[in-house]
Amino acid sequence: MSAEHSVSEKQGPKAAVYDSESVGSQPSAPTLKRQLKNRHIAMISIGGVIGTGLFLGTAGSLRKGGPVGLLLGYLIVGTICWSVMITLGEMISYLPIAGGHIKLAERFVDPALSFTMGWNYWYNWTILLPTELSAAALLIDYWDKNTSLNPAWIVICIAVIIVINLLGAGAYGEAEFVFASIKVITVVGLIILGIVLDLGGGPNHDRIGFRYWRHPGPFVQFNNIGGSEGRFLGFWAVLTQAAFAFIGTEIVAIAAGEAKNPRRNIPKAIRRVYIRILVFYIGGVIIIGLLVPSNLEALNLSDGTAASSPFVIAIQRSGIKGYFQIINAALLSSAWSAASSDMFTSSRALYGLAISGNAPRIFGRTLKNGLPLPAVLVSAAFSLLSFMGVSTGAGNVFIWFSNMTSVAGLMTWFGIGVTYLRFYAGMKRQGIDRRSLPFWTRFQPFAAWYTVISTVLICFFSGWAVFLRGNWDTATFVTNYLPLMLFPVLYIGARIYFRQGPVTAEKMDFVSGIAEIEAESWDEPPPKNVWERFWAWLM
Repeated sequence: MSAEHSVSEKQGPKAAVYDSESVGSQPSAPTLKRQLKNRHIAMISIGGVIGTGLFLGTAGSLRKGGPVGLLLGYLIVGTICWSVMITLGEMISYLPIAGGHIKLAERFVDPALSFTMGWNYWYNWTILLPTELSAAALLIDYWDKNTSLNPAWIVICIAVIIVINLLGAGAYGEAEFVFASIKVITVVGLIILGIVLDLGGGPNHDRIGFRYWRHPGPFVQFNNIGGSEGRFLGFWAVLTQAAFAFIGTEIVAIAAGEAKNPRRNIPKAIRRVYIRILVFYIGGVIIIGLLVPSNLEALNLSDGTAASSPFVIAIQRSGIKGYFQIINAALLSSAWSAASSDMFTSSRALYGLAISGNAPRIFGRTLKNGLPLPAVLVSAAFSLLSFMGVSTGAGNVFIWFSNMTSVAGLMTWFGIGVTYLRFYAGMKRQGIDRRSLPFWTRFQPFAAWYTVISTVLICFFSGWAVFLRGNWDTATFVTNYLPLMLFPVLYIGARIYFRQGPVTAEKMDFVSGIAEIEAESWDEPPPKNVWERFWAWLM
């Protein structure tokens, strides 16, 4: 028996607990349209994993944590990311509604958490937009040797991503399919090239092996603090940047409201997240730690160019000439892709807030083709923050914004974990068998608890370095702790405003909207040949 039928039969009249708007049905026409195909969702889930966090942000992490500290930091955040995705996947594959986890929080927790998560998520992706544009500026500045950043490059980057988003979800999906394909080819190529260089296959025939794990060593003594304490602090300093690198995997939840055949395509994308984490991120940081010593001065993004990228450094040190120009172009397309995803996600988050009644109704309006034009335009306006890089330095702006988005993203993961714990409690109380859902795992509710506890710990200690003697930095303190402080403030304020407590497990609605979702689901025809079987496995 399918999940929707089994739940409907058990629930019966409880479907009337909420009105249609409060459970995720969309406002009267026009609304968002399901334009994202299977291959779009697959590549969007990949594109959410690969970004400038890996290509640029790992420079600072290697410098602070050393090769083993870098690897451990990414492994730990990778396990949190995987926990988030299987936690979110169980809910969103059953209810692939507009607004994603923002609407799910309203349905299974309370309006206050939905309000808080929604504005936190919109803020997160709105700030990520100038972050990625700053990264693109860094990459372009590698070629443009002017003493200051040319604003024309930022204008061009902004114009391209606005055009892509104004063309609608279908155009965004096609662009992301192309961009994400370039990312995958780039990362796989870099990993293979890194293995060859490490084994002495480069022009200088230098067999590196694990040389840099021995000297300057597997860990860095953070801030010259001796012993195991300094090494632990160096490892811990990696976690916030690693979180920035992984933030974005949950974008499939926001895209679910515009996905075709979501009951099939969303679970398939969720199941393969761990492969992408292992191959792209863990494989990437291992290669970085093998090829680049952690004590290089070049590993400093505040210098203002993409020459700080560990991949570019490794290629240059190997004696290969010209190849890093191609890599820089690939990294630029990655930053461009990430910025396009940021605008798409922030606009849909604002749309989700509006249809929940937590933002002005105008942002819930769409054109006939399903484009939420007011939400797109407002989110696009925040791309102008990237011009801060002209006067301050794109490298510093990238670091500031990445700190802010890391903490905000982790708080989103925290909210997803809390939402799932209530979702799990409701299903258990109402006697619904989770094994009947389109996607489920045996790791629950432990994965959700792991998500909730670990994200709070990382956020709370994210800016600890500023409290070391002589290490105070106001910008670092504000960018790390402002998003953390805003989350409880928004939630408490919303609870006072809405005057509504959490939804009890007995009254949770697992039925409303299922008929519409079922109407959008169908069985895919079986593959007819080897190529189609390979494509079905890949996507």
